[in-house]
Amino acid sequence: MKQILTWSLILVFLIGSFNSFAQKPDTVSIIGVGDVMLGTAYPLAKYLPPNDDCSPLLSEVKGILQDADVTFGNLEGCFLNEGPTTKNCKDTLKCYAFRMPDRYAPCLSDAGFTVMSLANNHSGDFGMKARKNTMRLLDSVGIHYGGLEIKPTAEFEIDGVKYGFVAFAPIRATLDMLNLRMASEKVADLKSRNDIVIVSFHGGAEGREHEHVTRETEEFYGEDRGNVYEFAHLMVDAGADIIFGHGPHVARAIEVYKDRFIAYSLGNFCTYARFNLSGPNGLAPIVKVYTNTEGEFLHGKIFSAQQIGEGGATLDSRNRAVKKLQTLTQQDFPEGKLNILDDGSVLLK
Repeated sequence: MKQILTWSLILVFLIGSFNSFAQKPDTVSIIGVGDVMLGTAYPLAKYLPPNDDCSPLLSEVKGILQDADVTFGNLEGCFLNEGPTTKNCKDTLKCYAFRMPDRYAPCLSDAGFTVMSLANNHSGDFGMKARKNTMRLLDSVGIHYGGLEIKPTAEFEIDGVKYGFVAFAPIRATLDMLNLRMASEKVADLKSRNDIVIVSFHGGAEGREHEHVTRETEEFYGEDRGNVYEFAHLMVDAGADIIFGHGPHVARAIEVYKDRFIAYSLGNFCTYARFNLSGPNGLAPIVKVYTNTEGEFLHGKIFSAQQIGEGGATLDSRNRAVKKLQTLTQQDFPEGKLNILDDGSVLLK
């Protein structure tokens, strides 16, 4: 009887192990987009979307966002129903501080977001109360997050693949991207336990005059915004598999380094009101990356989205985001390993 029970237990273990192995895919898909801010009630409710409804802002692209194993965005702001900003604002109409109503959080999960960065210069616009409230709401809708000193990383598993996530910015109360040793240690630690490590950074100077990856330290408003080229390469050296940059509010070039994918800035993606969306600031690339389960880049796809009017992500029939990334990647990384085709396909040369 004991022998039968022992063999039964062994059989159950083997079947479970086999099923776990069989379910693990050969290829995974990971989408990255840029800044997301669904409208702010501060300083006036007129900066909220029409009918106080955030769902139309992402409705046209949600089919793309949902069609990936993991979908990432940078949450450029916080969730908080009411309260004063912690910024020193003499004129609130000229003070850019973003707080989305709590009721808007489900719009992110409904659109397909899996994980978001809180490492940016607007996550702390309303202090620690808002940071904690934002984390509470993201937890409630099942979205992972990281990038704050109080919550630096996230780890999760999907279809047998283990993912680690960490985000950095040169901003107080976030993980400091200027502390390269600390950043490398965080990434290496995540890689020791996970198959694929996704790194996000909020760095570089802002605006259409700063579309290019200079490979040098960038300053803006007298602040050190980091050397994003050095940072990204060091993170790959430490174990990062995919890097999604944001912060400049415009798209920047993409690159593959040591078989790992880097997007240096994904620009503004879905930022309703209070954002400059003219010209290149209105381009909203959606980058879909395919890797093996060790994080090695296989191929990718860029979808051209745009923001017009007050904002909200819509598809662009003129394909301008793809054209912009083609141009910038060719200019900034002529020695690079990537070909971006007119249909948005991203292939290794």
